[in-house]
Amino acid sequence: MQNTPKISVIIPTLNEEKLIVKTLEQFTPHLKEKYSIEIIISDGGSTDGTLSLLTPLVDKVVKAEEGVKQNIPQGRNAGAKAADGEFLYFLNADTMIQDADLFFSNSMKAFSLEWNFALTCRFHVFPDDIRLSDKMFHGFYNNYVRLLNAAGMGMGRGECQMVRSDIFRKVNGYNELLAAGEDYDLYRRIKKLGKGKIKFLNELLVYESPRRYRKFGYIKVFGDWTKNSFSVFFKNRSVSKEWEAVR
Repeated sequence: MQNTPKISVIIPTLNEEKLIVKTLEQFTPHLKEKYSIEIIISDGGSTDGTLSLLTPLVDKVVKAEEGVKQNIPQGRNAGAKAADGEFLYFLNADTMIQDADLFFSNSMKAFSLEWNFALTCRFHVFPDDIRLSDKMFHGFYNNYVRLLNAAGMGMGRGECQMVRSDIFRKVNGYNELLAAGEDYDLYRRIKKLGKGKIKFLNELLVYESPRRYRKFGYIKVFGDWTKNSFSVFFKNRSVSKEWEAVR
């Protein structure tokens, strides 16, 4: 890898010992070298074995101040501050890229067009955990996000958000006052810059753990997303005071 990475992959963690190794192992030495990638973990105060599993799989580890309860936007921003890449790729700790080579190749092609300020893609649950309800919901929601961006409204799920670092800093990153809806809020503010666009890359797919959907069900999860998004849009604040971690 070059001395100065081109892509900074930022992964916030909190007690993710069950999944973090699998997530990190997808970024092979060959892949990191080919696309000039650095991997940054931003840990919010894990008390399990997460931190002991990271070396030598990551390039940087940023830790929350001891005793300070950190929310997701704070964790992502802390990782971004440590990043040297021209492009910031925010991934959740429970995500797997379907085809990593295609993912980085096509996203970098999209970023070669200067008017693409940020990117998003399709999501689904891990293939070995899939149910009919997963197919129905994600089929609907992926098209919903695609249509919102086609209509000129900024939208992208926090499981994977790709942003030019200069644009990210221009909008001052994630709003740390939001316990939820910070992902929508970021892309909404980027879109307000007016000169660029948010590109939906339909050919790229990122898998996520179904753990939240299994615990709460799709009706509650979608309801929480919707309430927080509307509150962010109209009031610049989230309805949720805290986003419950599911492990």
